Amino acid sequence: MISLDLRRGTGAPLAVGVLAVAAGALLYVRDPRTSTYLPCPIHAVTGLWCPGCGTTRALGDLVRGDPQSALTTNALAVVLVVVGVVVWGVWLRARARGRAFGIRRPPTWLFVASVAVVVAFTILRNIPAGSWLAPAS
Repeated sequence: MISLDLRRGTGAPLAVGVLAVAAGALLYVRDPRTSTYLPCPIHAVTGLWCPGCGTTRALGDLVRGDPQSALTTNALAVVLVVVGVVVWGVWLRARARGRAFGIRRPPTWLFVASVAVVVAFTILRNIPAGSWLAPAS
């Protein structure tokens, strides 16, 4: 039987979870589609969509239970939220079992692939063929 001791070392992952819930509550109360949040300085100066453009609205859509709108606003952010939730869950589970959850250096191929995905996403959302990746209004 697997023993879970929620008192042992779970403070950090639980604190991160509480902060994430608080941020989600803020986005729920103060909707990014109707409130004034800071605009993207890159888009304001260049007119180009950076990889983060639309992230606040996408997260607001997610906390409202609208993943389709979130995907049309910033698909990369939605994927990263899913990855983040999985990593957080693994971290919490490891700490609850009394195991260390050390962050190891990721393999070089993963770093290169991640950079390539972000660069490709950024280029695609700024050309006509990938305009469907640009943030929806």
